[in-house]
Order: sequence, then structure tokens, then C-alpha cells
Amino acid sequence: MARILAGLASGLLLIVGAVLLWQGRPDKVEALAAPPAAAATPAMLPAQPLPEPPEATPKSREQKRFARADKDDDGRITAAELFEPRRKAFAKLDRNGNGTLSFEEWAVKTVEKFAGADRDRSGWLTPAEYASTAPKPAKKKARCSC
Repeated sequence: MARILAGLASGLLLIVGAVLLWQGRPDKVEALAAPPAAAATPAMLPAQPLPEPPEATPKSREQKRFARADKDDDGRITAAELFEPRRKAFAKLDRNGNGTLSFEEWAVKTVEKFAGADRDRSGWLTPAEYASTAPKPAKKKARCSC
């Protein structure tokens, strides 16, 4: 029964909408006249023709990446250009300064985290010690009450 009533109500709304649209149409459609071409004043016309804009050279993603790595813009990437951005990060990890990374040096944060959590210096973590290594929850940003 509810479906029948809903169908009748929607049909009635469609009919009312069609009638309102029909009544809202104008009786006469007036064509807009285009302004005559002779009516253009000299102030409206450009003084001289505009130059053609330069064409943009679309660079692919790989070309942009290459350009960032090619520091001296000679069209070639040397080993020094490629390794230089990584030297500082490597120097931070190379704790003993011997020019090579051991596993412990590479995993320095994990090793320090383990050593800090192992309170009794047993070489293994109890459940309570392991729980202390859990990452801290991210700080929630303050929402504006605007």
C-alpha cells in the first residue's frame, strides 16, 4: 500500500513540475542582434598585432628527474653528481668513520631503541620492555572553531 501511495505522490510531483516548466516558458523568443562590425571603435582594436607566445617545451617526468641530478647542466650525470646528495646521510650512519657500513651502523636507530628498552641488559626484551618501544601516537592537529 505504501508503494502505491509513494508512486502516486511521485507521479503527481512530476506532473506539477512539468506544468510549472511549461508555464515558465516565454511566449516569444527574441533573437539577440549581433552588433554591427562597423561600430567597433579604434580604442577597442589593438594598436599592433600581438606577438605569438613562445611554445612551452613539455618535459617528461624522467627528463625533469635527470635535470635535477645533472648539477652542472652539461647533459651528463657523473658519479660525483649522483653520490653527492647521499654523502651526508652516509656520513651520519658511518659512526666509526671507516667508510663502510656494518649492519649495526645501518640499523643504528633500531639498535639504540633495543638497547634503551633492554633495561636489565639481558640481551632480550620482556613484554613490558617491548611495550616501551611502541611508537608514540601522532599529535592531533587543533581544529579551528571558526
